[in-house]
Amino acid sequence: MSILAKIAEIENEMARTQKNKATAHHLGLLKARLAKLRRELITPKGGSGGGTGEGFDVAKTGDARVGFIGFPSVGKSTLLSNLAGVYSEVASYEFTTLTTVPGVIRYKGAKIQLLDLPGIIEGAKDGKGRGRQVIAVARTCNLILIVLDVLKPLVHKKLIEHELEGFGIRLNKQPPNIGFKKKDKGGINFTATCAQSELDAETVKSILSEYKIHNADITLRSDSTADDLIDVVEGNRVYIPCIYVLNKIDQISIEELDIIYKVPHCVPISAHHHWNFDDLLERMWDYLQLVRIYTKPKGQLPDYTSPVVLPNGRTSVEDFCLKIHKNLIKEFKYALVWGSSVKHNPQKVGKDHVLEDEDVIQLVKK
Repeated sequence: MSILAKIAEIENEMARTQKNKATAHHLGLLKARLAKLRRELITPKGGSGGGTGEGFDVAKTGDARVGFIGFPSVGKSTLLSNLAGVYSEVASYEFTTLTTVPGVIRYKGAKIQLLDLPGIIEGAKDGKGRGRQVIAVARTCNLILIVLDVLKPLVHKKLIEHELEGFGIRLNKQPPNIGFKKKDKGGINFTATCAQSELDAETVKSILSEYKIHNADITLRSDSTADDLIDVVEGNRVYIPCIYVLNKIDQISIEELDIIYKVPHCVPISAHHHWNFDDLLERMWDYLQLVRIYTKPKGQLPDYTSPVVLPNGRTSVEDFCLKIHKNLIKEFKYALVWGSSVKHNPQKVGKDHVLEDEDVIQLVKK
């Protein structure tokens, strides 16, 4: 039996099984089996992870990477062309973009790489079309824009989310608060620091046994599901912020537009008419959480034209030095910093000091 047939069989069984306390244990087991089969599909045995395929191996440039995903003919190419001034072949028939088309925009001093990924079709996670390569590139993005046709948004939104979920991409979610540590002996040590509505010691043990894990410490620090536990055990999930871009708003009424504006993570636009691009770029900037640091050579004014841009969470003085040149940290003595991360301006700091957006820094070498 092929992997796809096994997946279909398990999905059918899960659909037939009623969800209640008595079946939670059985459903947890099925979910674990499903996750293992999906992993095999992504990384076939003997293969090297499904490869990115020709035209998909786009070199990462700039300070962040944003991927455009959507069904064919929703306006991704028009949006990229009008945002980046990059000519991505635009036509009114489906499937014009057959490879990944890169473009770069400068926004608030940061260089942001935009990738127009080929139109996703249903079944991408199962290897249909070129979906597998498309999603492999999507996993490397710092932000995903799901471009939807405003006239049929919900159906497409659910299908694309389902495809990305099946490939281990979690949108607008935080990693589950679960401690998981394998050990050599001692069995399964299960601890829950708060009430659990789905997982109990038996279900946890059965999910782990499906992975042939019989000795481990598991700590549930929040109300977790079987899916959360499987994500932690699989260990290959990526958590990526996502904006739903609802295109073609020139075809709907003002009243409908008011409703769309209340949907979380949504930005309505018209790629063709260049409507609401400012709002989209501002939202992209918020979700990317980039930090700009300005440099100040000794005895000169700060250079506010080309900041050094760091990703959120890696903004120490040492990270700043490494971004410029890896040998810089060897010559580092201390830094003078002006801005919101310090109490006095300037303040003398070491390499562990954490910088904040729009700080100014002057490095002093040994």
